[in-house]
Amino acid sequence: MILRTFLILALSVAPSLRADVPAAEMPLLPEEVLAASEEHFPSILKALAQRQAAVGRVTESLGAFDLVFGADGFDRVDGFYDGTAIGGKVIKPLRPLGAQLYGEYSLSNGDFPIYEDEYFTNNGGTAKLGVLFSVFRDRDIDSRRFGQIDAELALVQAELDVLLTKVGVQQRALAAYWRWVAAGQELAVYDNLLRIALERETGLEREVTSGRRAAIFITENRQNITRRQTLMTGARRDFEVAANQLAFYLRDETGQPLTPDVQRLPAEEQFGVLPPVPTIASLDVPALLEQRPELRILQTGAERALQKIALSENELKPRLDLNLELAEGIGSIGEGGASRDGTDAIVGFTFTVPLERRQAKGKITQARAELESLRQDQRRLEDQVEIELRNILLELDTARELMDLAKQDVELSETMRRAEVRRFEQGASDFFLVNIREETAADARVRFYTAYQRTRVAQANFDAATVNLSRLGIDEGF
Repeated sequence: MILRTFLILALSVAPSLRADVPAAEMPLLPEEVLAASEEHFPSILKALAQRQAAVGRVTESLGAFDLVFGADGFDRVDGFYDGTAIGGKVIKPLRPLGAQLYGEYSLSNGDFPIYEDEYFTNNGGTAKLGVLFSVFRDRDIDSRRFGQIDAELALVQAELDVLLTKVGVQQRALAAYWRWVAAGQELAVYDNLLRIALERETGLEREVTSGRRAAIFITENRQNITRRQTLMTGARRDFEVAANQLAFYLRDETGQPLTPDVQRLPAEEQFGVLPPVPTIASLDVPALLEQRPELRILQTGAERALQKIALSENELKPRLDLNLELAEGIGSIGEGGASRDGTDAIVGFTFTVPLERRQAKGKITQARAELESLRQDQRRLEDQVEIELRNILLELDTARELMDLAKQDVELSETMRRAEVRRFEQGASDFFLVNIREETAADARVRFYTAYQRTRVAQANFDAATVNLSRLGIDEGF
């Protein structure tokens, strides 16, 4: 009696699986876990911060095409000449042909020495409008355009890294959730098994007192209670460990880990329906490979390497820049004379040829080596992903089959348990056999939940491998 009272008291203090759950405590479903991890998990927040930094680098690269204004001037305050000049210039870099559009305005007054004759203007000043563009080198690409393209490709990689991080986090969150569910169901099984033994002790004591059964049955039942208490203690430990692991992904509104208690365990009918298992032949493997973010990151890296090659090859070309300019004198003729009046159309050019070009050749060698390395990584990853996909499908199919077999075992062992209990109550069975049938039925149910967990984890692995955003709880816009 002392042992039975102690065990009942211990069970009342420990977390219970009885139905007295407050109405406000809603069952914890995977959708809630996925939503919390997507919004608050640190790795995802880090990837989003890195993406924002990439956005900033794109904005920075666009600064190479910003409109630039500059001004200069001087005034001779003493000396033979008293010339004063002031001028301003606006430059707008353009993308096509590496061009630059510019406009200038200058105004002067007074006398200048002959070696500063270019400062003379009409009394209203001189206005110029010109364009400078490249014929060979910098025609198709230059450092400014390369910077913008590279920053935009880096942003694509950062966005793909966000997706890759989310897929990995959500996959692990689902695995942690179903481990928690399976551990909770196992705890419920052993809780029920222990309660049966505790409730049976009262009946056995009455039967022993009345002389219907021998006192040894009480000793045997207490042995069963001790054994089942041991199972219950181990199951409670496993459940608390699983709850702590799930708290890594289940977070509150401030991002703090939230450990779910046993009252939030969902019932079996709330587990949801498992989707059918596809075959490898029914999958469009090339299309699935195109969706994998890690492969797309490598493809984008290859594009960046191609841009480096293009920029380095550009440096091997000779430079021929053409300059077209119109100059117009404004106002009356100034002290420089009539030569500053009217409209001038000017065509100019600049030509240079790199001779040794070792720097550009070295850059090309490096960029091509980087490109080849990325292509080999892409090839390896494509083969690896396809093999992993086949193995995941095999694991998923096997897990579903083992789960179905475990379910049949539960039904059969439960039938045997009920039959043995009826025989025992009618005096036609042995107490030892009743305990064996009960524990066999409990073990079968635990094996079923373990098989169900493996099936759910395999399904999560498949959803991650096929980048099924909806099943992973990832916003389509990620």
